[in-house]
Amino acid sequence: MIGDCEAGTRQAAARDGGGSASVLSRGVVVLFAVACGTAVANVYFAQPLLATIGHDLAMSPALVGGVVALTQVGYGVGLFLLVPLGDVVDRRRLIVAQLLLLVVALAAVAVARTATLLLAGMAAMGLLAVVTQTLVAFAASLAPPARRGGVVGLVTSGVVIGILLSRTASGLVADLAGWRSVYLASAGLTALLAVALHLVLPRHGALPPTSLRYGQLLRSTVTLFARERVLRVRALLGLLIFAAFSTLWSSIALPLSDPPFSLSHTAIGAFGLVGAVGALAATAAGRLNDRGLSRQTTGTALALLAASWLPLAFTRSSLWALVIGVVLLDLAVQAVHVTNQTLIYALRPDAGSRLIGGYMVFYSIGSATGAIAATTLCAVAGWGAVCALGAAFSCLAFALWAFTRSDTPGGDTPGADSGVAGRGSAAQRR
Repeated sequence: MIGDCEAGTRQAAARDGGGSASVLSRGVVVLFAVACGTAVANVYFAQPLLATIGHDLAMSPALVGGVVALTQVGYGVGLFLLVPLGDVVDRRRLIVAQLLLLVVALAAVAVARTATLLLAGMAAMGLLAVVTQTLVAFAASLAPPARRGGVVGLVTSGVVIGILLSRTASGLVADLAGWRSVYLASAGLTALLAVALHLVLPRHGALPPTSLRYGQLLRSTVTLFARERVLRVRALLGLLIFAAFSTLWSSIALPLSDPPFSLSHTAIGAFGLVGAVGALAATAAGRLNDRGLSRQTTGTALALLAASWLPLAFTRSSLWALVIGVVLLDLAVQAVHVTNQTLIYALRPDAGSRLIGGYMVFYSIGSATGAIAATTLCAVAGWGAVCALGAAFSCLAFALWAFTRSDTPGGDTPGADSGVAGRGSAAQRR
C-alpha cells in the first residue's frame, strides 16, 4: 500500500512540475485520515479508564480529574504553539518529528508509576496530538482547489472516527490486557504511521515556507483573525457547533447508566459506533464545497443540528430516539466543520497551518464549554435541561449563519470556492 501511495504522490508531483498542489491518490488521503484518527484518539483514551488508572496509581479524585484536564490543556497549547510551525518549516519533517515524540510520550504514560509522571506524560501527549491539525493543513495544501473540499472531508472523517471510537477501543483493550496496554498499542501504531508517512509524503510542501520568525508567526495568527472576517465567523460557528457536540457526548452516559436502561460502560461506549456515521457527512460535505455549495451546506447542516435535539430529548423513553438524534447531530457537526476548514484554508493557502490552528483553538473552547456546562446542568436539572442547552448552542449557530450568510464565499454558484482560493493566491503573490 505504501508503495502505491508513494507512487501516486510522486506521479502527481511530476505532473505538477514538482510545484504547488499535488493531486493526491486516494491511498495517500486514507493514510492521512488514519494518522489523524490515531493521533487525536490519544486525547480521549483515558476517559473510560480514569477509575482504573486512579486505583492503580493511588490517585485522589482531584488528581484523576486532572488527567483529562491536562491532556486538553496540552492540546490547546499545542494548537497555538505548534500547529503554526507548518507554515515555516517542512511539514513532512514536522509531522514525522511530532509523531516520534508522541510515541515517547505514549510510552512514558504506559510505564508511569507515579501520578506526577503520568500527568506529565498526559500533558505532553495532548501537546503533540495536535499533529492531527498539521496533517489536515498539509493535506489541504497538497490538494488542488477543485478537489480540496473532498480531500479535507475524507481526512476529517478519520478525525471523527478517531474521536468517537477512542473510548470504545480503549475500554475493550483495557479489559483484555490492562490500561497500560492501550498506550503501548497506540505507541506502536503511531511509530508505524511515522515510518509510513516518512516514506510517502512529498519532501517539500505545496507552498514555500514563509520567512517569519517564530514570534512573528504567533503574532500573525492573531492578526489573521483581525483581517479575515470569514475566519472570525467560521471560528465562532466552530465554537458553537462543538459546544453542542460536547454537550451531548460529555453527558450521554448519565441517562444511559440510570434506570430504565442501566447500560454498562461498554454498551454506552458502543454508541460511538452510531456517531461514526457522522464521518459520512465529512466526505459528502467536502464534495458539496467543491461544487460551490458552502452556504447551502452550512445552513442545511445547522438546521439539522438544531432539529437533532428534539429526538434527543426523548432519550430516557426510547433508545431509537437517541440513535436518530446522534446521527443527525454528528452529520450536521461534521458537515459544518469540513465546510469551515475548506473555506478558511482557501483564504490564505500560504498561512494554512495558522488558519487551521487558530480555528481549532475555538473548537477547543467550545468543547470545554459544552462539557463543563452539560455535566453541571445534568446533575442539577436533569437531561431535559441538557437538551435545552444543546438546542440553545445550535440555534445560536444557525442565527449567526443567517446574519452572516451573505459574506460566505462559494455561496450560490458552482466553482465559487475556487474563486476564493484564487483570491487567496493573489493575495499571497502581492
